[in-house]
This record gives sequence, structure tokens and C-alpha cells, in this order.
Amino acid sequence: MIEYKYLDFEKPIIELDRKIKEMKNLADSENLELSKEIQLLEKKRDRLLKDIYTKLSRWQRIQLARHPLRPYSLDLIKLMFTDFIELHGDRYFADDKAIVGGFGKLDGANIMIIGQQKGRDTKIRQFRNFGMCHPEGYRKALRLMKLAEKFDLPIIIFVDTPGAYPGIGAEERGQAEAIAHNLREMATIEVPIIVVIIGEGASGGALGIGLGDKVFMLENSWYSVISPEGCAAILWKTENIDNPAKIEANKKQAAEALKPIAEDLARLNIIDKIIPEPPGGAHLDHQKTAQILKKELLEALVELEGYSSEQLCNKRLEKYRVIGIYNELR
Repeated sequence: MIEYKYLDFEKPIIELDRKIKEMKNLADSENLELSKEIQLLEKKRDRLLKDIYTKLSRWQRIQLARHPLRPYSLDLIKLMFTDFIELHGDRYFADDKAIVGGFGKLDGANIMIIGQQKGRDTKIRQFRNFGMCHPEGYRKALRLMKLAEKFDLPIIIFVDTPGAYPGIGAEERGQAEAIAHNLREMATIEVPIIVVIIGEGASGGALGIGLGDKVFMLENSWYSVISPEGCAAILWKTENIDNPAKIEANKKQAAEALKPIAEDLARLNIIDKIIPEPPGGAHLDHQKTAQILKKELLEALVELEGYSSEQLCNKRLEKYRVIGIYNELR
């Protein structure tokens, strides 16, 4: 089990957590009745946590989206779905471990589930390529979508990636073409598609499986054309390279300018809904996060089942046509 990692803005609760742990250990070892004292400390901790989390900056929410204990796709699949059968391979080149997918049941209904998967330790992160897909990952995802379409099954997609893999091999095998091809094909898939950004949604790496009838974001996730680090490196690549404080400030400035968090994207009508997380973030309570998300997915599925295939495709295309602010010259 990975030890809990406190983020910089969570430091005020470290001392309270230490006191709570000490009192629980004392109560157990000395057989003392300290439940009231422990409850008082826990309530104080909850109030402090709520105060911290209602004032988070964009950069702090991005840090939360990357928390090593945050639920990943396979965690949510295990908690929300039954009878999951994973399918492998793109039938062209290889099986990309950064993408998982297969059949499952959500409250008894058959679903095609696809998700980007990271890892919690070094070995698994390497195995999953840190959640960064190769072209065969996007082709594998599209193969599963076409399979869902064949059997008239709705598709649920979990997005969580720092970006598409930028290696030479991936480019040689057609990384950009694979993403573009997915976008074209997903626009005309004749079954409901629900996309949920559960952590990071970076660039074309996220967009390659991110086109849907409904696009949701967990409260502390982010979704943008580029990461704040990537943006800062491009804009200030020759400035303050030996100044860590300035580099950190550049990242924060880029995060503010990109407006990548759920509140920003809901305001811009790029996503359909923000899914609230348990107090303190999804990483503190996977079970509760899954319960909240499952309820939203079931409601969305009921709504989308009311449309014909033609209506679904037309509404999906219209959804993306109206995104953005522009002027028409006549």
C-alpha cells in the first residue's frame, strides 16, 4: 500500500492527523475510552479540510488530479461494474497496456467500458506506460467501440492521461492519424457514448477517446490542449532556467491562463457536468467517488436511450459545432 502523500496545501492537516493517529494507538494499547476526544479532533480536521478545499487554485486542483492515490480506471471499473471481461489488442500491431477495455454490467445493463490506466508503483507505471497511449491504444479503443456498436451497447469511457506517447515509434506508426481517425469515427458511432475525465485530460491524448454525447469531469480533474508545464516550457523556455521558484511560478501562471479545471470548462460549455467528489478529494474515498459517479452515469444512460441512432449522431455533431465563441462575417 502506498503511503499517503500530503500535498503542499494540505500541510495544515498533518499535525491533526498525527494527533488523531496517536490517540487511536493510545486508546488501543492502553484500553482507554478516548472516542469523544478523537471525534472532536476529527471534526476539527473535517472543518479545516473543507476550508482548504473550497479555496483551491487551478494549479492545486491539477496537483490533486495527479495524486498517486486517486482512483484510476480499473479501480472505478471494479467498484461500479460487474462481470467485467477485458479485451485486448488492436488487431494490427499490439496490445497497448495504457488502454483497458471490455464488456461489463452496470446495474445489470450490458456496457462497453474503455479507460486509460496509470500505475501506482514504478513497475506498473512502466507496464502501463504512465497512461500514455501509443497509436495501437487508440486503434484498440476504436475496435471496442465498433464492437459495442455492432451489439448495440452504450459506451462509457474514462479519460486519465498526461498525453499521447510522444516517442519516435509512436510517430512512425501514425500517432496523429490514429487520434484523428478516432475523432472522425466516434462522431458517427450509433450508440450512446459517455466520457468522464477522472484525472488528467491532456491534449490529443485525451481527445483521442474523448468525443461523446455526454462529457463529465470529476471535480478535481483537468482537461486542456496542453499541460501547464508544457505551456510554461514553450512560453518561457529560455528564461529563469536555473530559478526553481520562477519555474514554479510560470507553471501556476500557465494553469491560470489555460483555464483547465472543471469549473472553467463547464462555464465554457465544453463539458456537460461536474461530478462532485467526496470531501478532501476522490483519493480519500474511492468507494464514495464510485457511488456518486455511478448514479450520474445511470441517469445519463436513461436520457440517451431515448434517442434513435440518427438523433444521437446529429445531436453529437451539433454539440461540437457550437463549442467556442466566434463572429460570423456576412
